[in-house]
Amino acid sequence: MEIKDIRDLILTIDKTSIQQVEIEKGDIKIKINKGLMNEGGGKAAVFEEIGVEGIEVLSAAVKAEDELPRQVEIEKSDATYIMKSPMVGTFYSKASPDSTPFVKAGDRVEKGQTLCIIEAMKMMNEIKSEVSGVVVEIMCEDEDILQYGQSIMRIRR
Repeated sequence: MEIKDIRDLILTIDKTSIQQVEIEKGDIKIKINKGLMNEGGGKAAVFEEIGVEGIEVLSAAVKAEDELPRQVEIEKSDATYIMKSPMVGTFYSKASPDSTPFVKAGDRVEKGQTLCIIEAMKMMNEIKSEVSGVVVEIMCEDEDILQYGQSIMRIRR
């Protein structure tokens, strides 16, 4: 497993409420625990165990404030509406992998039009627009794990 794969795993886990994960692949075992603290005071850490007679090697200790992308807060105005996730789940921009996205940046949407799907507990929930306007920005990508209240897209009224 490469460092890039471990970093992607850390970023994915950080977007969820999961506190600890253990993954075994061959002779490599990865443990991620959001509750651990490193010496710098930030959250840490990934420990990688290699099956060489129980020797543990610290593969990467990541300070949350250094590695994780910062969310940019967008100023709200009367002209811009931020569509937020009404539930925790997985974001999908299209109905199936082969189909076209429901909306793209620059598309005009009407109130009640389907914008995306959020999968929660194996149920596909169509998320409909609460306003009419033009999609300015889509703030997540397919298969992103969304939290309740997380920004999905900006719509200019």
